[in-house]
Amino acid sequence: MTPEALVRSGTSWAAVPFVPEIRLLTAAEPFGLWDLTERDAPPFWAFPWAGGQALARYVLDHPEIVRGHRVLDAASGSGLVAIAAAKAGAASVTACDVDPNAVAAIGINAHANGAAAVAARVLDLDLAAGDPSGAQVVLAADVFYQREFAELALRFLRGAARSGAEVFVADPGRAFLPASALTSLASYEVPVLAVLEDKPVKTVTVYRLG
Repeated sequence: MTPEALVRSGTSWAAVPFVPEIRLLTAAEPFGLWDLTERDAPPFWAFPWAGGQALARYVLDHPEIVRGHRVLDAASGSGLVAIAAAKAGAASVTACDVDPNAVAAIGINAHANGAAAVAARVLDLDLAAGDPSGAQVVLAADVFYQREFAELALRFLRGAARSGAEVFVADPGRAFLPASALTSLASYEVPVLAVLEDKPVKTVTVYRLG
């Protein structure tokens, strides 16, 4: 089964709860689809996670942070934040994920939302060495959920900031959030899918790195 066929097989179109301007291919539950992927990691690309919803909302409500800029959305998942950046007027958006199925989902979702500025590609943050590929703005949502990946994501994001990129992240208070490295910009009460979280609404904060 091709990645595109797999993405379509276990999902259906749904408006994003906190960002209803955007529709995504969304799974009703993760486990059957996870079995189909045959990957160690769950299908993060099949759901609008709390952090992604908040960062997408922030970008749409503050389009000046991406308008006319080259944007990179790291660990993009479904492409939600990348699509929001395109809708907010980014000159170009590169949506990156290590999972080829996520790259397929991003392409399908971006096309359905008229986000022609979005280009999806596979990127392993561990190999990228903080190189944002010329991006002026780097976005990352909900990447601090697991110790090793949180450390990897922070190294990449700090490298991007050192290269001159503005870095924005969003997080619902995950265990490995590097709070001391971040400046809070806004907080939202975000509705989430019950199958994903321990409560129906999560408080999510959007930050600038540094």
